Amino acid sequence: MLHTPRGGADSGTATVDSRLMSIGTVLNLLREEFPEVTISKIRFLESEGLVEPERTPSGYRKFSPGDVERLAHVLRMQRDHYLPLKVIREHLDAEERGEPLPLPVPSQGGDAAGAGERGEAGPTAARVGRDELLAAAGIAEEELAEWESYGLLAPLPDGGYDAAAVVVAELVQELGRFGIGPRHLRAARAAADREAGLIDQVVAPLKVHRNPQTRAHAQERATELAGLTVRLHAALVQTALGVRLP
Repeated sequence: MLHTPRGGADSGTATVDSRLMSIGTVLNLLREEFPEVTISKIRFLESEGLVEPERTPSGYRKFSPGDVERLAHVLRMQRDHYLPLKVIREHLDAEERGEPLPLPVPSQGGDAAGAGERGEAGPTAARVGRDELLAAAGIAEEELAEWESYGLLAPLPDGGYDAAAVVVAELVQELGRFGIGPRHLRAARAAADREAGLIDQVVAPLKVHRNPQTRAHAQERATELAGLTVRLHAALVQTALGVRLP
């Protein structure tokens, strides 16, 4: 749960409304729940129209408590449901109309185990088609083909994509604005594969356990371990650079 400032002279970020916050303050609030979020990510979500902070005459962003909650809502839908930004925007618009849409929920339990035994694709929170991925990420077919050639994205056997591919595409685009191209990200892909292999070794005994509840717990444990490895990776990068990220 996010706790936004109630106002007061000590906030130091107010213009007209004493509860308006700078982007740095917003970042600190969001990092309580989303340790991987960055200022660049907040600006990207703003550029996509998912939040509209006020601007001072000098052009500085000022966020309200409602803006912070909206950002947290967007980040949860990305993290927990792997929704592309286009779909997230549709959910937000529906909520504003008082017509909230149901969020996809991944299947769990015995069905998941059974699918694995039959050699079928396991359950995912959501999937997107190739055209939907191109539209949601705002990229051309040529860009997607290039990213696939470097192993950054890969289609599923049915030709679709895990919806997390949309998040990957957005991050690749964001890094591209700093001159970091797909060919530079092969090392990141290789590191992710190694970390995934390590996690899979840990949860493999749970996946084949005779108890269905234990098998279902494998996904929960894998998610927890993935979060820890992401945090460790971020800390190691900061240490290597000798800087403290904002």
